[in-house]
Amino acid sequence: MPGAAGNERMTFPREARLVRRGDFDAVYRAGKRRSSSHFTVFFRANELPQSRFGVSIKKALGGAVVRNRIRRRLREIVRCHRREIPAGWDMVIHPKSTAAKMPFAALAGDLLRLLQNAEK
Repeated sequence: MPGAAGNERMTFPREARLVRRGDFDAVYRAGKRRSSSHFTVFFRANELPQSRFGVSIKKALGGAVVRNRIRRRLREIVRCHRREIPAGWDMVIHPKSTAAKMPFAALAGDLLRLLQNAEK
């Protein structure tokens, strides 16, 4: 298929997501943590050719509408910038309450800074 490689780059396939509770638990148990004013990111090496991402949002951040909006924004940031983030990591993103009201560009910059520094 011509152009398939271009389309693949902008998707967020299942193999790029953490979906099982055991995967999340392994990151929490054996991983490291980095924080900023808007996020806490837990990460652990996964020895795969790509990084995998998960999002965990506390109910204390708001109702379902607020939490889903935060989740959609975070997925979009990861989807668009997945190739800029170092490969070989499992990452779980925990947004803080300030993430709900932040402009998208500021949110993206803060999250990408954390994710790109995972290997340090």
